[in-house]
Amino acid sequence: MKPETFSYVRLVKSEDLNHHQTLFAGRCAEWFVEAGFIAAASVLPPSKIVCLKLHGLQFTRPMQSGDIAHFESKIIHTGRTSLKVYVALGSRDTKKPAVSGFITFVHVDENGAAILHGLVLELTEPEDIELNERAANLT
Repeated sequence: MKPETFSYVRLVKSEDLNHHQTLFAGRCAEWFVEAGFIAAASVLPPSKIVCLKLHGLQFTRPMQSGDIAHFESKIIHTGRTSLKVYVALGSRDTKKPAVSGFITFVHVDENGAAILHGLVLELTEPEDIELNERAANLT
């Protein structure tokens, strides 16, 4: 399968802000995982996916009330039972992501035990190949 990019959009509202009046990291992490889950659920049954780990969730600039948070996510690495999704949060104002990082999801059975998923990625774009290499080196 080729990596497909999924979009997830949220309006940053006053209840999403921290004491500095910028997007609260906890709320952003919640949306970040949702955006990643959407990509994972595009290839596996949602009831058989669990989030294992967030990798390198890096905040590079603040977002304010009224900003439109535009998340893009795509599966960028597959293991035997896991997959890693790259997620970037941007806005219309700038191309540089405000937040980016990776999430590992695991394919599980009804008892929560990891099971094979059989997914194989076909990477042709240089950006995807570079992200795949970065994801492969995550622990």
